[in-house]
Amino acid sequence: MTVPLSAVLAQAAPSGGGMSFQFIGSLVLMFGIFYFLLIAPARRKQKKHTEMLNGLKNGDKVITQGGLYGVVTAVSDQVVQIRIADNVRVEIAKHAVSGLQNPAGE
Repeated sequence: MTVPLSAVLAQAAPSGGGMSFQFIGSLVLMFGIFYFLLIAPARRKQKKHTEMLNGLKNGDKVITQGGLYGVVTAVSDQVVQIRIADNVRVEIAKHAVSGLQNPAGE
């Protein structure tokens, strides 16, 4: 007695219809958790930092990524000039400013 190959393969292959929905659902759940724990807070922090850089003005006390404390004396599109001591001014890249020393509201 010969059995067609297609009948053997049909019996051997599991019908994993329910498993694929569970798998897709777990992937969506993992992505949702990943988004709310990692991606969303990082985007909010980046947006806040960009707003701070766009709002820099003369007289703001800043901290650079290198750890220098200074007072802003001039601001352009890409460069910020800060005074770090009497008669000592340095120009730094605008994105190198990591924060304000005394942000408003603190």
